[in-house]
Amino acid sequence: MATQRRKSTPKKAAPKRTLWRKLFWLGFKLSLVVGAFMVVFGIYLDTKVRERFDGEKWQLPVMVYSRPLELYPSQRLSQTQMMRELNMLSYKQVRQPHTPGEYAVNGNKIELIRRPFAFHDGADAARGLRLTFNGARLEGIQSLENQRPLGYAQMDPVLLDRLNTEDREDRLLVRIAEVPDSLLVTLLTTEDRDFYQHGGVSPVAIMRAMVANVLAGRTVQGGSTLTQQLAKNFFLTRERSLWRKAQEAYMAVLIDYRYSKDEILEAYLNEVYLGQNFSQGVYGFGLASYFYFGIPVNELDIDQVALLVGMVKGPSYYDPWRFPDRAKARRDLVLKLLMDHGSLTQPEYELASKQPLGIITRGQMSYGRTPAFMGLLKREIQSRFGPDLLKQSGLKIFTSLDPIAQHAAEQAVESGLATIEKQRGKKKLEAAMVVSDWHKGEVVAMVGGRDPRYAGFNRALDARRQIGSLVKPAVYLTGLSNGLTLGTPLKDQPIRIRGQDGQIWTPQNYDRKFRQSVPLMEALASSLNVPTVNLGLQVGLDKVVDTLHKLGVSQEIQPYPSLVLGAVALSPMEVNQMYLPIANQGLTQPLSAIRAVVNSDGSQLYQHDEAAKRVTDPQASWLTLFAMTKTVSQGTARALSAKFPGATMAAKTGTTNELRDSWFTGLDNNELVSIWVGRDDNTPAGLTGASGALQLFSGYMSQRGVNSLSLNMPEGVSWASFARTSGARVTSDCPGSLQVPAKLAGLSEPMSCAAPVANPNPVNALDNWFNGFFN
Repeated sequence: MATQRRKSTPKKAAPKRTLWRKLFWLGFKLSLVVGAFMVVFGIYLDTKVRERFDGEKWQLPVMVYSRPLELYPSQRLSQTQMMRELNMLSYKQVRQPHTPGEYAVNGNKIELIRRPFAFHDGADAARGLRLTFNGARLEGIQSLENQRPLGYAQMDPVLLDRLNTEDREDRLLVRIAEVPDSLLVTLLTTEDRDFYQHGGVSPVAIMRAMVANVLAGRTVQGGSTLTQQLAKNFFLTRERSLWRKAQEAYMAVLIDYRYSKDEILEAYLNEVYLGQNFSQGVYGFGLASYFYFGIPVNELDIDQVALLVGMVKGPSYYDPWRFPDRAKARRDLVLKLLMDHGSLTQPEYELASKQPLGIITRGQMSYGRTPAFMGLLKREIQSRFGPDLLKQSGLKIFTSLDPIAQHAAEQAVESGLATIEKQRGKKKLEAAMVVSDWHKGEVVAMVGGRDPRYAGFNRALDARRQIGSLVKPAVYLTGLSNGLTLGTPLKDQPIRIRGQDGQIWTPQNYDRKFRQSVPLMEALASSLNVPTVNLGLQVGLDKVVDTLHKLGVSQEIQPYPSLVLGAVALSPMEVNQMYLPIANQGLTQPLSAIRAVVNSDGSQLYQHDEAAKRVTDPQASWLTLFAMTKTVSQGTARALSAKFPGATMAAKTGTTNELRDSWFTGLDNNELVSIWVGRDDNTPAGLTGASGALQLFSGYMSQRGVNSLSLNMPEGVSWASFARTSGARVTSDCPGSLQVPAKLAGLSEPMSCAAPVANPNPVNALDNWFNGFFN
């Protein structure tokens, strides 16, 4: 039995089978755990992918556009101005335009193909136009498609600025349908030839990269697909590790499973990093096309496409501004790759590789062109919509800024100040200019200083200075609204006024002369001080203050006699607002910079349609405007009449005490311009309104062109004759009588010259009362 027990002792093979069984079950359990982990982790990654892809992928900046240039026969638009507009739009000059964004010049004609554009009131397709110019005018418009004459067309607007979010990334979203085939072919040929075949990860690409790297003895090619690159850019860091690479591959598979190839490719086109614009990265081909070439991505030539695609490998290393030779070599390598794969012929490759890089000047990409206007825009956005509007992604703001007017204003300020300083020996002069469309109540141009690109102190909005004689039209408007006429004689004799502080004020005319009596219209045209003071006292200073408030002056104004000579401080913007009702027969509205705001999906959030309201008597306002035309034809701004013979404009000069500030406001049939010239430290500039600000206005109109003011008499106004000495209405045949427009209501019947002339002017009747009260 002992022998039998020895024979039944444990066998050697049993422990081995038990060990393998344990290892098997352990491996099985571990695989279950790993599998469960991969499933759970996959669900987690899938959730992240879907959140990013199904939601808003990027926080896009707000796009700010100018007005679209409206084209119509006989408009004020020269061929030079049109070409400047096309250059600002980055249209390409060619021999014969064939695609959108191209134009050709032939004599006095420009042929162009306007780009398609989604305007705030709807999308408009590309359109071929032939423009014929005659001097400073657009003579006619024809369609290139059918040669028919057109009565109206409009260009796409200029991209003025991009109001970025706090994110350090900047991009211009493009849809895959907007991207040229040449870019898609070049990108896939260079970065991922099997894109439409693999499932997010390409074993073929990995093996191909391994072979290439082994043969080269270094890393010369990567095996990552576009989908893997997208996953890395969207969700992962740039850390070099197996774990990061595994996550990248897993997410790429999930992305490929969840979304179509075109959706993935579109996301990549907008996500890829392609350079640095100061503190902000340039992401996506849409923005890179503007950043490097100044044109939309769909207008890129093949050599430009090759450069951008080549830079995907290393935007800093292949920076074309810093390393042009390196960038060109990379571009040409991409072009050769296209030729080797049959996408380019040998002649096409040779032609493309001979092209210069063709990049624009660094920093030229539409950023910060108009800091003064953008300052106004941001304030209006804040006041109308609050601080949250600019946080919305992808908004488009369409503004009223006219690039042609803006260029003319900038040139007028820069060259005008330089000329004045040289001719008059002045230094450290500054200026500000505001130009508005007085029909629409829109600001079309704004310059905040002699350096229009400087984004600091905006004098157009924030430099409040006493306005001097610019206040006088409000005084005369008050008189014309209260029974006086343009022929009413005003006293021009020495006057002494005791102020509340007991000081005696003795106003003087600029030439230190007295004319005894002068008709109201001539007093305004010649900007005479003493008659203006008498007029203000006659109608009542409280009424003058009330008129100023009606005209749009919001600040509190003390009814002191010095008020009527300009002892009120306003900015150029406030002055422009004040003159708006005078230009528009008593109608006004708050000056605006915003025309419309459009959401990222194309829906309109806001459109400016504020109705003008009447604030002053329409007839009196028109009569004031008429008197201001005499400022140009025979008054303090008569230099304009010599500079622009035959043109009708209305204007007012302004000068403050000790020649500290030079002011001018002028208008033609379209635009109202307000200009200040002076010094920031408020020391005397030594300039009158005529020798300073008027010169800038003259320079502006020289470049802009004058549309002569149409003075259509309003209902209830007609020509009448008045005796110069008494102001009584007389027949038109009376010798020496003054014939001017007048309100018919309340006007007496004309008297013959033989009849005794009564004195309707209450100035003489109240003379003793005023002398007793003020003296």
